[in-house]
Amino acid sequence: MKRGRLPLTSLRSFEAAGRHLSFSRAAEELFVSQAAISRQVRELEALIGQPLFKRLHRRVELTEIGGRLLAQLTRSFDEIDRRLSEVLAGPRQSVVTVSTEPFLAGSWLLPRLNRFQSTRPDVDVSVDVSLGVVEFRGSNKPDLAIRHSFRKSSWPRTQSRKLFESWATPLISPALLASGPQLRQPADLLKYTLLHEENRDYWSEWLAAAGVERVEARRGPLFPDGAMAAKAAVLGQGVTLGDAVLDGLEIDAGRLVRPFDLAIPFGAYWMVAPDFELLSEPAGAFAEWLLAQGTGAARDS
Repeated sequence: MKRGRLPLTSLRSFEAAGRHLSFSRAAEELFVSQAAISRQVRELEALIGQPLFKRLHRRVELTEIGGRLLAQLTRSFDEIDRRLSEVLAGPRQSVVTVSTEPFLAGSWLLPRLNRFQSTRPDVDVSVDVSLGVVEFRGSNKPDLAIRHSFRKSSWPRTQSRKLFESWATPLISPALLASGPQLRQPADLLKYTLLHEENRDYWSEWLAAAGVERVEARRGPLFPDGAMAAKAAVLGQGVTLGDAVLDGLEIDAGRLVRPFDLAIPFGAYWMVAPDFELLSEPAGAFAEWLLAQGTGAARDS
């Protein structure tokens, strides 16, 4: 087919619908009606002469040919988007945007950013704090993202590189430790208020690993992230299950101490980008710096 006759609108509608596996979400992304998406997909299927989707009850699935076409279109549209972004940014671009979770941004990334700025004063780093999944699409997309995962090491249409592993260990303020019950063995932690991050399963897992059997730690305040739990621990409100890397500043300053050495695996932090080879020079330099910082964090933990 000649380029001048390529059904670009239909291809774009199909790519969004296939990527989301949803006509309604594709319509939201492209700011059109669901009926418009459905019509464009039907027209593309008529042109090809084969179905691209299996229409099931309240959901759709890609056919084999639909999956192959989607893979090519997504790569092509992403490459066009990257090239246009480079053209629009121009040669003077010196801003690198990194998306990261709030806890890591405040406790690990921000205290280190001045090290990067001292080596690359020509590059400004913009930190976008978010808990959502990064799509790397649109005019405000980040260059890089840092995400925590317990099991995943890769995400669709992106590349990932490990920064450092996370390990959960009890942390308590020296003042609370001095005034409270003695901690001779892990079971003694149950004499304190346990501070929880996101859910109450983590403490039960650590206690089980420490040999405290048949104990479910279901009491104590529940906080949305580790930063708030660590702050409560610094204030002497209880014992948190923290991270020796992310809570390193509090530990180094003596505001928190580790009553026991045992730490259990708590997933890992990953640096994510659409394609590391296609990053701009400033973004590539920042990515290399992040990897070096991650290596140092793993060595010091």
